[in-house]
Amino acid sequence: MKSTTLLVLSLIFLSFFSYSAAQKVYSWKDKNGVLVFSDTPRPGATEVKMNTQNLTMPATDTSILDSAPSAMPVKFNVSISSPANEATVRENTGSVYVTARISPRFENGFKVQLLFDGSTHGAPSNSTTFALREVERGEHTLQAKLFDANNKLVSVSPVSTFFMHRTSIYGGN
Repeated sequence: MKSTTLLVLSLIFLSFFSYSAAQKVYSWKDKNGVLVFSDTPRPGATEVKMNTQNLTMPATDTSILDSAPSAMPVKFNVSISSPANEATVRENTGSVYVTARISPRFENGFKVQLLFDGSTHGAPSNSTTFALREVERGEHTLQAKLFDANNKLVSVSPVSTFFMHRTSIYGGN
């Protein structure tokens, strides 16, 4: 901020000087200690003496000031964090709680769709936790899809596998 103010004041000073060689330029410090240049004298101001009448400044490339900064698109990732890949779930009721993880942060309006054994499980949700009920014994796969507020697919998780163990009615595990 201070360097910008000094640059602006310097440019004003140069424009005053180039406006008229006969005009005088005065300087003083304001109440904040900032050096001020003016063609109007005031109490406490000193006259600025210049050695030359021909002041020129080199051309400066200001094209970077004209363009708006380009926003880098955020790359979202979704993954299944629970149950862990290749985990064994031992639950006789067949209930499994699935948790998806989104990074960076889950944004407002985003939705997550869970795929269980390759098929969608319920409607896309703004929650990253899902409950599966009455899951049969054996190997199962999970996958999550992340959609933005415009229902555009943003990210798809790798397939995660888990194994459901339930007590068999025939006496085996």
